[in-house]
Amino acid sequence: MSELTRREFVRQALLVAGFAAGPQSTYGATVTLPGKPKLRVLNDRPWNAEALPHQLDPEVTPTEVFFVRNNGIPPLRVNVNDWRLRIDGESVQREIDLSIRDLKRRYDQVSLQLLIECGGNGRAEFNPPVPGNQWTLGAVGCPMFHGVRLRDVLEDAGVKQDAVYIGFRGADTHLSGVSDLLPISRGVPIAKALADDAMIAWGMNGNDLHPMNGHPLRLVIAGWPGSVSGKWLTGISVRNQVHDGPKMGGKSYRVPRQPIAPGTTVADDDMKIIEAMPVKSLITYPETGLRHRKENELQVRGHAWAGDRLVKRVQLSIDFGQRWQDVTLEAPRNSGAWQRFSGTVNFAQSGYHEVWAKAIDEKGVGQPMVLPGWNPKGYLNNACHRIATHVV
Repeated sequence: MSELTRREFVRQALLVAGFAAGPQSTYGATVTLPGKPKLRVLNDRPWNAEALPHQLDPEVTPTEVFFVRNNGIPPLRVNVNDWRLRIDGESVQREIDLSIRDLKRRYDQVSLQLLIECGGNGRAEFNPPVPGNQWTLGAVGCPMFHGVRLRDVLEDAGVKQDAVYIGFRGADTHLSGVSDLLPISRGVPIAKALADDAMIAWGMNGNDLHPMNGHPLRLVIAGWPGSVSGKWLTGISVRNQVHDGPKMGGKSYRVPRQPIAPGTTVADDDMKIIEAMPVKSLITYPETGLRHRKENELQVRGHAWAGDRLVKRVQLSIDFGQRWQDVTLEAPRNSGAWQRFSGTVNFAQSGYHEVWAKAIDEKGVGQPMVLPGWNPKGYLNNACHRIATHVV
């Protein structure tokens, strides 16, 4: 995609969104995100849009259905040749300034399939309702990313022994228009930053990053909330403390330290930062609402993932969780990728049925069948996914 085309793409996206409008559009609004016409738009200030489960059936998530979670306004003008990434902070031995060309020349290039899921995926199911984008199930994806390992760049700068965290900076601007306000600046502990499944990426699925997914440069931190995978990346700071940028404090991407009753008010000091995402699965075939003939087996498939852990088992139920059957589960393509599952079910009688899926990780932790613990921001809903089937 040429630079002119990219600028026009983002310009049209901003115009379509109508940035003079209110803070949030109606869920499922008819506005369309350019380049991603199949996504369901939840918010257009900033852009937030998700896929439907059956659109996520391919093993590698296509770019056109990879979800969009923005916190600010993407940069309107991107010049790849002039783009710079600065590595700095209290806990680096030397600051370095890199172009994208430097990244490609100085470090080993890798292509990894990595999972990113919004921490609020599934928020629409919380009761009492909580504020924020009302994601259903589609704020997740596992594309192929192209770039370099974050570890190689950080080690080139020299990570001091007192390093605790990293924090990112991006080129997106605050919704208020105030130039010195960052819409978001989050990060991860240094151990996660140095892991095999943490990348600085310039490409996705064989092409440049999509403009709404961070072109020309982004972080990809697999298995943790998508908010730590900073987009339009311009800087990474290696910190000697837990990073304290925007959306690291208060209740942002935090959950209560102990279980609370639904609707409870929680003090900020009683919240903890979300790290690895919980075990989860998604049925991607068939699409919910299927009409199926009783005499035929029903093929079922989907994906499962578990943050920093492997998924060891996936089970299906057709009697609302009374009985479960194991299905075939594949290994991930690489560390940080989701795992494909597939199996068949048979129905003994006609009528309305549901197919439920449950994943269990390598520590024996499985998905709950109902919404897990309520929290004030609606994070970490990993309840079992189910689809409706009309058997005739």
